[in-house]
Amino acid sequence: MMTWWEAFKDWFLGLGSQYGVDPIIFGSIYLGAIPFFTLSLAWLVKNIRSKKSIVLPVLSTGFFFVSAYLYLVIVGRNIPLWVYIFIVGLILFGIYSTIKKVKKRID
Repeated sequence: MMTWWEAFKDWFLGLGSQYGVDPIIFGSIYLGAIPFFTLSLAWLVKNIRSKKSIVLPVLSTGFFFVSAYLYLVIVGRNIPLWVYIFIVGLILFGIYSTIKKVKKRID
């Protein structure tokens, strides 16, 4: 008899083959980008405080924030529309949240 964990794992890993996205790669990119996102955010705050250009830190922070979703968009196939809408929502919320963090750290 299959346990609930095995059933969940089979379903989750099955999504990868259905949509052409390897969940392990997606998760690795997602988790692996966290320290780089954090460092980029610190770099951004440092540049704002020292009145230096923020272009590269903003681009770096943004890239690491969306890197896993970029993988999904580039590699995925037959992804339902609601997933793209959800990703846009996550990105918009992330932008809002990051702006609040930066403002809080600057003060």
